[in-house]
Amino acid sequence: MDTRDAAKYDFGRGKMNEKAIHDRLVEHGQTLFRAPKQLIQFTRLDDANALLNDLSTHPHAFVLACVMDRQIKAEKAWLIPYRIAEKLGGFSLDSLLRLSPADVNRLMSQPEPLHRFVDMMSGLFHSAVQRISKQYGGDASRIWAGNPSSAEVVYRFLEFDGVGPKIGSMAVNILARDFKIQFADFFSIDISADRHIRRVFARLGLCAPNATVEQVIYKAKALHPEFPGMMDLPCWEIGRNWCKAREPKCGACYMKDLCPSANGKK
Repeated sequence: MDTRDAAKYDFGRGKMNEKAIHDRLVEHGQTLFRAPKQLIQFTRLDDANALLNDLSTHPHAFVLACVMDRQIKAEKAWLIPYRIAEKLGGFSLDSLLRLSPADVNRLMSQPEPLHRFVDMMSGLFHSAVQRISKQYGGDASRIWAGNPSSAEVVYRFLEFDGVGPKIGSMAVNILARDFKIQFADFFSIDISADRHIRRVFARLGLCAPNATVEQVIYKAKALHPEFPGMMDLPCWEIGRNWCKAREPKCGACYMKDLCPSANGKK
């Protein structure tokens, strides 16, 4: 076998392994997607989870938690609506609308800061409440009502100050997968390329170790264009539970037989 034939063989073998990796991740993603609806454990507090799962009377709690989810651990960010509700004695949109930017800042900073960047995030919180009131008539569920396209709903989340593509896709993915909200399609629900997912994509050989967020997103699009975000939760779970930055637990991971890193190839 000459050099060119060997290169073609290695390329073909790599593509076969890539397809096998894709198929297994998507299979697990579909299992999660088809699972019966149940209470989502956003935090470790039952009352906080009850508020965040209440899309019928408090859909704005979910939206505001999404806006808060940046630059701190997700479990802490998703607690913010509940902590504010504790201080206010409720979480109706009317009560939130009565708050000035200074009021929100005080609620988020005293007696202990609810976020690493209180000044910035309290402003984003206040801005989001105003948008829900003005653009959606005080009912945040109108963001996803009426079987809209996935692109439209991601766009609506992107209109909120401070929300980028990562959070926009994450929010719509949660609505589709966990809340079972109906959408016309899933084409625009991208993978949310956080540190766990980037690490898993690199170790599985799907992207280079130094791949950018955009490269990871577009690789997911190339692998599963009809629903790129289908691989999001499987990869996140792998990264969080087994494929750790230090001392990965390859033996416990269900991708170990396909993973080049686990098999000592990278």
